[in-house]
Amino acid sequence: MFDANGGQIALFIVLGLVLLFVIIALVRAVKIVPQAVAIIVERLGRYSRTLDAGLHLLIPFVDRPRASVDLREQVVSFPPQPVITSDNLVVSIDTVIYFQVTEPKSAVYEIANYIQGIEQLTVTTLRNVVGSMDLEQTLTSRDQINGQLRGVLDEATGRWGVRVNRVELKSIDPPDSIKGSMEQQMRAERDRRAAILTAEGFKQSQILTAEGEKQAAILRAEGGAQAAILTAEGEARAILQVFDAVHRGDADPKLLAYQYLQTLPKIAASPSSKMWFLPSELTSALGVFAKGFGGPVTDDGSLPDSGRAAGTSPLGDDLPPTTLTDPAEALAEARRESAAATADATSSGTLSGLPFDPSVELGQRPGGGAVPPRSPEPPPEDAPPA
Repeated sequence: MFDANGGQIALFIVLGLVLLFVIIALVRAVKIVPQAVAIIVERLGRYSRTLDAGLHLLIPFVDRPRASVDLREQVVSFPPQPVITSDNLVVSIDTVIYFQVTEPKSAVYEIANYIQGIEQLTVTTLRNVVGSMDLEQTLTSRDQINGQLRGVLDEATGRWGVRVNRVELKSIDPPDSIKGSMEQQMRAERDRRAAILTAEGFKQSQILTAEGEKQAAILRAEGGAQAAILTAEGEARAILQVFDAVHRGDADPKLLAYQYLQTLPKIAASPSSKMWFLPSELTSALGVFAKGFGGPVTDDGSLPDSGRAAGTSPLGDDLPPTTLTDPAEALAEARRESAAATADATSSGTLSGLPFDPSVELGQRPGGGAVPPRSPEPPPEDAPPA
């Protein structure tokens, strides 16, 4: 009975081992590959095929996955590398490489570690490229360095099944002493540019100011010319109107003498008149005035008729009628205004170089004698006989 039980136990063990073997075989036979991943399969130690994304069946214990390769674009940042420029300055350059595996078989069998190979190749190529440049060219020629690195790396990694898409210089760090010198140089350059811009701005402002003053002066001159022209035209029109009114009114010496006497107080009342002279014609004008206003009058106190017919006045019918004052009162008022003007002029100066006595009437010498008439000037010798 013990042997029967032992045989059953052994049978169950064998069946369990067989079932376990079958399960393991099925697990190894079925291979699911994810997207963007390639699996290298070896059969009995030799390359068999490359498994793409999807479900695949393998021969258990015969086919074996060798390596899984990521087909996505990868980014690798290498640590800073010291590089000597052509002017013997050591700069630290940090690089970033973007690459992608295009041939999984070559990436597995052509090189042991393609990432390490790319790093070392980048360092050597970078030293060769930067070694032929000085510091200023290195700092200002990043695009040129990137292009040369990408060309060399893409050509060298092509047989590895790797394609280098981009190479970027993340940082270029010169020595601290060089950084201080560069900062001073940049500061001086900026100061120079600021001084140039300030000078150009001042120049432009001066030019604009001069142009504005020029235009303002031109406009002022044009305005003054127009004003002078308009003033002259106004004065000319006023003179023409006065002249026309005088001729239309047919003014006689009486009216002119009266207007002359009314103008004298205005001349003397000017604050800028310190000394003024009476013309020699004043005596004759006053004589004519006195003779004109001292003529005969009618019984009713009006002036005698001048011989003009009614309605034949040269002033015209369109002018308003005028009313004349009494000749004696007009003469007395004119004498008072003339005496007041003469007194004002005497207080600020002299009258023709002689003291003036306001108590003496015009046309008389101080002391009671009459002012002798002016003797006519002798004719020139070469004048023809009268």
